[in-house]
This record gives sequence, structure tokens and C-alpha cells, in this order.
Amino acid sequence: MNALQSLLKPIPQSPISGAELTAHSQRPLGKSCNSRQWSFRRFRIRCSIADTVDRSSDAPVLGSSQVLERLRASRENQENQPQFLAMYSSVVGGITTDPAVMVIPIDDHMVHRGHGVFDTAAIVDGHLYELDQHLDRILRSASMAKINLPVSYDREKIKNILIRTASASKCRNGQLRYWLSAGPGNFLLSTSGLHQPALYAIVIQGKPPSPPKGIKVITSSIPMKPPQFATMKSVNYLPNVLSNMEAEEKGAYTAIWLDSEGFIAEGPSMNVGFITKDKEFLMPHFDKILSGCTAKRIITLAERLVKEGRLRSIRFENLTMEEGKKAEEMVLIGSGVLVSPVLQWDEQIIGDGREGPLARALVDLIIEDMKSGPLTVRIPVLYE
Repeated sequence: MNALQSLLKPIPQSPISGAELTAHSQRPLGKSCNSRQWSFRRFRIRCSIADTVDRSSDAPVLGSSQVLERLRASRENQENQPQFLAMYSSVVGGITTDPAVMVIPIDDHMVHRGHGVFDTAAIVDGHLYELDQHLDRILRSASMAKINLPVSYDREKIKNILIRTASASKCRNGQLRYWLSAGPGNFLLSTSGLHQPALYAIVIQGKPPSPPKGIKVITSSIPMKPPQFATMKSVNYLPNVLSNMEAEEKGAYTAIWLDSEGFIAEGPSMNVGFITKDKEFLMPHFDKILSGCTAKRIITLAERLVKEGRLRSIRFENLTMEEGKKAEEMVLIGSGVLVSPVLQWDEQIIGDGREGPLARALVDLIIEDMKSGPLTVRIPVLYE
């Protein structure tokens, strides 16, 4: 059998090893291997490589209908999946109630650069709670993040879209979450080549507000964001996530940050307040942390307790961790936790280790406000 006949032999079905491929492909051309023989050799190598690839198992090429089918199946197969009831996207210019297509483009700068801001409004008994206050804050955050509004959008249009999305969801108790993004268009750092910013909103089914249970917190070892970023509600939440994970790993609900001067700052997604033995309600200044809409509302509502004589005063104060741990009562305040009493911070028991009467009074005030407060904080949703 001559050399050409040898090259034309049937290609073995078993794949060749990487070492064999390397040796075979790097064999020098000489008198015993002319250009035609080399072409056959490369052909055999390519065929052998192809035999090692299973084209049907890991990454099939799917059509759009197959993708949609798999997205729906993926949602259905997930246990404890939140119920996403409606989503608005300015990219498509409308609302969908199909969770399988509640997606955003992979090249959106909010996804791969974290260039986006967000906020949340609770839906309670068919009303949007503090929508105007949260909407004002997301617009401030967008300005700080140098994110313009999409073309032809203004505050009133965004508000109407959010209310319309809540209406389409038919949700009477849950959350309306919404984002302003630099928008899709490329994977660069610069936003100059993007078409326009984007607005997204989604409604998530929830339950009516109820009094939270007492919790444990720890002091975070994860550095908090500097004031320029901490005071805007951006999607850059990696420090927040890591801080919360650290707490959960230590058997706590969440963590508390201290600022660069050692004063108490905030939690990863909530403000913190203290009630002293002298019945003063103290909170950290908002100059280095996020200005919580729920926290500001609690301050307004707590004036009622001052008038009743149950609180002596309400004020902002720089507090050290040692001072905070000596408080009679400690609470976390936020749209997700409402007013949650803290019973333990690190190894220190707060007060007598039980939910305090003023923490419970603040909880009752905020729940009452969410259910029957004035129109300045409750916007009725007109369901279709």
C-alpha cells in the first residue's frame, strides 16, 4: 500500500487524543509528505475533531418558538417562583402578562455595566403606596447616574405607565418594581452609541402587610459604598448582596454598615432607627446613606407618638455602634421590612431581648397608613 492509499483509508470512528492531534498537525513537511498529502492529513484531522463533538446535546440551535417554549417550561419547573403578573418595557413599547417574555436585552447597559437605577412601590388593597415619593427618588437617582429619560417620556407619562402596569396585573397586594436604564445597544463603557435609555416595570404578587417578627443582625465586614453611590438607588448592589450573604451565613437576618468615621449608617436594603431609654427616636443622617421613603414616612407618623407623650423627640444623630447597642429598642425600616424590631446585634441583646412597645406602635402606624392613609400616599388602581 502506497502513501496515498494509506491516507485514503476509512477514518477511525474513535476520537484521537489531543496529544495525537498536536503531533500529527505539527509533523513537518518533507520529502515524504507533499502538499497534496498534507491536505489529506488536515482533512483527516478535521474529521477526527468533528467526531469528538456531540452537536445535539449541549447547545442546540433553537428557533424563536423553541426558545419561548423552553422559557415557559423553565418558569413552570421552578419551585417557589415569584408570581410575575405584568411587565412594561419601553423597548417593546407595551405591557405583557406572559412571564416567559418578561426579559430585557443582554446588551442593556444595566445588565453588563450596572448603569441603571430602580425603585419600588407597594400595592396594598388595590392602592399604590407612596408612588409619588418613590418616583421622585428614582428621578433623582437617574440624574445622579447621568441617565436621561427615554425620548418623549416625562414624569407624568412614567407615572401613568406604572399605574397602567399595576392595573393590567390585576394585583391587589404585592410590589411594583421599576428601573431606568442607560439602555441597550452595545457592550462598551461609553453610552454615546446607545439608541436611548429604557424604562422597565414589573408587578410581583405579594401578601397584605403584617407585623414583622423580631430579628438578629450583625456588623458587616463588607465595606459600604461611598456617599456618592450610597445616596442613589442604583442597581450596583454587589456590596449589599455580599453583606446580606455574610449575615445569613452567620445565622442573622441582615447586616449593619458603619460609615468611614465609625458611625452607624444603614443596612443593605433598609434604614435603621433607635429608641433610647429617654424615649428619643434617633436615626442616622441621610447625607451618606439612601434617603428611605418609608423611613421619612415613619418620621412623619411618629410625630403622633410625640403628641401622645409616648416619644420625647425625633431627631437625626451620629451614633456609634456602642451607643446603638445600648438602645432600649432598635428597628429596621424599609418598604420590604416595614418596621422590624431588632432583638440582637452581634452578641449584644437589645433592650430586654423582646419586641418593644414603641417598635410595635410604629409598625401599627405604617400598616394603618398603607391601608387607609391620605391620598398623598395612596393612589387607587383602576383595574380593568
